[in-house]
Amino acid sequence: MLTTPVIRCIKEQLHEVELHYLTKEEYKPLLLNNPYIDKIHTIKKDLKKILPDLKKEKFDYIIDLHKNIRSLFIKLSLIGIPSLTFQKLTFKKWLLVKFKINVMPSIHIVDRYLSTVKFLNIFNDNKGLDYFIDEKNIVNLNELPETFRNEYVAIVLGSKHNTKQLPTDKLISLCQKINIPMVLIGSKEDKDKGELIKKSVENKIYNACGIFNINQSASLVQQAKMVITPDTGLMHIAAAFQKKIISIWGNTVPAFGMYPYLPEDIKNRSVIIETNGLLCRPCSRLGYKTCPEKHFNCMNRINENTIAEIVNS
Repeated sequence: MLTTPVIRCIKEQLHEVELHYLTKEEYKPLLLNNPYIDKIHTIKKDLKKILPDLKKEKFDYIIDLHKNIRSLFIKLSLIGIPSLTFQKLTFKKWLLVKFKINVMPSIHIVDRYLSTVKFLNIFNDNKGLDYFIDEKNIVNLNELPETFRNEYVAIVLGSKHNTKQLPTDKLISLCQKINIPMVLIGSKEDKDKGELIKKSVENKIYNACGIFNINQSASLVQQAKMVITPDTGLMHIAAAFQKKIISIWGNTVPAFGMYPYLPEDIKNRSVIIETNGLLCRPCSRLGYKTCPEKHFNCMNRINENTIAEIVNS
């Protein structure tokens, strides 16, 4: 999601360029409908299996926006092809996580991605992120219960790491305070949590967890009045649709540079909710299954009344 401005700017600003994208197989649906990509190559388990196909393409440039062992292996295997490599801030992130010393630049990771391709005279067009949904995956709201056809708040339940998620009791309390219908979005793993919330709030909740695929979930986000989300992929999808976003932050922090990326003229659509002043936060660049300190104060101290007031107003 966060590399999509680079894709668009290269495709629109370089004449007659053919652009290929290499990613893991499970991320292909996120890019499948992107009109700026000519071909998607995917990695399954064995990285070596993709090399013959990549070598056949005879690329002019490799742009490495990941900079890890896999991407280094690809570059070394395609020897002789010039490459542009994203400069990670691993040490600075480590300082912030380990010693709470913040020397991170005040710049979003998208802008840092774009600086990687300055050599090609690519500039930021300031159009934000992209997400494209094919027609068959657009959710017809008339198929939802009548209560949810006019307007609703999309609430994202799931994320890869539990320490990024608002606890269930907090979610229940929040949903009880919101005055308009809500659609819960998440995977099959979030379905039971969604049902628990639904039972506590009665008719204001539609539990969509586990019912829709990622593109259909994105369609629900696109059609929502507002999106409440943790630091997760659907937060960035909401930003691509330039929605009003309330992002709730647990063990990670916006200072890492991955907060909702919106064009300059609509940045006020993003509200960040976090617990400041904790000596243990951030405890990780990514997240954990449970709070390392056992108290989970980064989420337990979030004031759900504040979030509800923003939504209701």
